[in-house]
Amino acid sequence: MSVLDAPLIDRFLDMLWLEKGLSQNTREAYRRDIGQFNAWLVERGLVLEAAGREAILDHLAWRLDQSYEARSTARLLSGLRGFYRYLLREGVIVADPTLQVDLPRLGRPLPKSLSEADVDALLAAPDVGELLGLRDRAMLEVLYASGLRVSELVDLRLEQVSLRQGVVRAFGKGSKERLVPLGEEALHWLERYLRQGREELLGGRISDVLFPSRRGERMTRQAFWYRIKLHARGAGIAATLSPHTLRHAFATHLLNHGADLRTVQMLLGHSDLSTTQIYTHIARARLQELHARHHPRG
Repeated sequence: MSVLDAPLIDRFLDMLWLEKGLSQNTREAYRRDIGQFNAWLVERGLVLEAAGREAILDHLAWRLDQSYEARSTARLLSGLRGFYRYLLREGVIVADPTLQVDLPRLGRPLPKSLSEADVDALLAAPDVGELLGLRDRAMLEVLYASGLRVSELVDLRLEQVSLRQGVVRAFGKGSKERLVPLGEEALHWLERYLRQGREELLGGRISDVLFPSRRGERMTRQAFWYRIKLHARGAGIAATLSPHTLRHAFATHLLNHGADLRTVQMLLGHSDLSTTQIYTHIARARLQELHARHHPRG
């Protein structure tokens, strides 16, 4: 039997699927990490369920000597914590060996964002006199107004949007559902697109996809990313963009205008507030810049 397929690891992964609904990709990442740790233990005559705190610390030191990145080591330790807590709950072990083992410090990169002027230029870039331009304008407006992930945007179905209530029902990671308001501008362009563009874009085909491709099918994330870059060039935006640039701008601009962190967390669909807190660094830098520019003693 492979060390990657130890029965205890299999049971832990089954629990992650049954109780937490984690995706197959996430579960496979846990399998690789814990399986590699298990292989390291086996080489030293140790057993996975009997590994103590010293063994875990020795393994982390070994990874440091092997020049593993801090981020991958942090992911490993996160998986081991979940694994040993599961074994403790199941009565397989009597003490959690990951207690008092600290995560390696990570320098979290700040997400790329856009200024409000850049966002205005990007939203205005599509030629709304053309069918695809009108669709793209509606998509960009919805993306910036709601902070959806690009994958959530291209997956939207007609029944997920309520024009009357002005909200979109999004399904994020782990199929978690959240309601996000759209705002007047996004609703205006969405209504115009639905009235003037979507049926013509479908060309008589039947589909519940909100934003179909030219062929009347669901757009891929890559296809929409290409469209974003196309419009960014047309808007003269020199900043480096990512598929989540408008999502980052959504969060940063909300904080700049006084939104509280918990609200932004809910709108983004983050399960952990610490994931949202990274945006406060961007907002703080913006406030410092404004203070320096406008305060008489800045």
